[in-house]
Amino acid sequence: MFDTLSDRLAATFKNLRGKGRLSEADIDATAREIRIALLEADVALPVVRSFIANVKERARGAEVSQALNPAQQVVKIVNEELVSILGGETRRLRFAKNPPTVIMLAGLQGAGKTTLAGKLGLWLKGQGHSPLLVACDLQRPNAVNQLSVVADRAGVAVYAPEPGNGVGDPVQVAKDSIEHARTKQYDVVIVDTAGRLGIDQELMQQAADIRDAVSPDEILFVVDAMIGQDAVNTAEAFRDGVGFDGVVLSKLDGDARGGAALSIAHVTGKQIMFASNGEKLDDFDAFHPDRMASRILDMGDLLTLIEQAEKTFSQEEAAKMASKLASSKGKDFTFDDFLAQMEQVRKMGSISKLLGMLPGMGQIKDQINNIDERDIDRMAAIIKSMTPKERADPTIINGSRRARIAKGSGSEVSAVKGLVERFFEARKMMSKMAQGGGMPGMPGMPGMGGGPGRQKKQVKQAKGKRKSGNPMKRKAEEQAAAARREAAQNGVPGLPAGQDAQNFELPDEFKKFMG
Repeated sequence: MFDTLSDRLAATFKNLRGKGRLSEADIDATAREIRIALLEADVALPVVRSFIANVKERARGAEVSQALNPAQQVVKIVNEELVSILGGETRRLRFAKNPPTVIMLAGLQGAGKTTLAGKLGLWLKGQGHSPLLVACDLQRPNAVNQLSVVADRAGVAVYAPEPGNGVGDPVQVAKDSIEHARTKQYDVVIVDTAGRLGIDQELMQQAADIRDAVSPDEILFVVDAMIGQDAVNTAEAFRDGVGFDGVVLSKLDGDARGGAALSIAHVTGKQIMFASNGEKLDDFDAFHPDRMASRILDMGDLLTLIEQAEKTFSQEEAAKMASKLASSKGKDFTFDDFLAQMEQVRKMGSISKLLGMLPGMGQIKDQINNIDERDIDRMAAIIKSMTPKERADPTIINGSRRARIAKGSGSEVSAVKGLVERFFEARKMMSKMAQGGGMPGMPGMPGMGGGPGRQKKQVKQAKGKRKSGNPMKRKAEEQAAAARREAAQNGVPGLPAGQDAQNFELPDEFKKFMG
């Protein structure tokens, strides 16, 4: 959603690199570019004015003028101001001292309240709670049935005594659900209310009546992140008419301009608490302003990536795989292990999303978006068509075995041969990494490139380097070195000097692995 904004900001900061100090003209030009980027992203005008004023004031201060790298200081200021307009610190749910905790969802029709009730229920269940979904949307056709289906998929309970479709009193259902939750020992009640296509008095009155009947601990306003500036107007109307404690952004995975999402927290004074970024029930998590700001500025979101990995991978299994790769040059690592690792990665989400959380990947997002997720399914089909003996020892796979595997997996013989070859290459590469040798072909990547042996070699080479005694030749060498440093700064983090993002190519080892 924020790709366009990210691209504009990245281009703006690129112009600042290499400057020893920033003049008034540099600061004004940068502020103007940031203002245009925010307005094009559909951020509300009052938010843009406040944001630019704060950035310009801080950019003219001592923290930039006395900095060793003014460009980096400006990026730091923009990052901190983005975090500020997104709400500052992460806002957590307030739970009642005496259960059940009541959470009421409010918003317009089509914002995604019913689906979000299931996502929130699944998220709370993962936190160790026992939630109950309550069907109080008795007007929209099949809303009660939809909530029941979503609750069943999420594995949480639902309270739906009325059939809906215009039948039943939503206020009475909400009131009765609290006693039902106490009787059945549910500690969280999530009330799904009716919406309208627009703000009207009937909608506000019904929401206010339900609020008064259940006295919710949290009222969450659900807003479609794709509806633009109207999201801000709707949020203000709900805040004044019913009141709410926090905002939930739905459809954050869309490609519409998402500036309205940046505006809501600043305009209403209520923080964004959750974000839904996909169609699956587990595409939902707490909203972290600092992490979202980092994504917008293409600094990555490694904390979320680590959290997803921790949910999916067990430390015991990871240690077991690492020991297999480190011993006997990785020969203990079999196709069964390879398949298990692929399935674990798929549980974390799409490969494109995972790569998008890495710093600097915004500059090669076209290549990332072109990754075919079905390739993993094709590889899994080929592996599952092998016998246990073949998976344990792929060296025995000859021509006739390849033909049988291809027939069993519905693929070409060349695809089977290619996968086996890529497996050996990948095993060799991962074994080298597990033994501390770094990732081949990726110099300069933190934690991946250049193991201990390579570093010693580089130090040895640098030691013998001498400056030329010829002043003209020495000047040419210094200019060439400066050009290489600038190319490295302007490129993708981790790329060799002189290779820009447009001409980026994966290392040969990765090309063989991905086919």
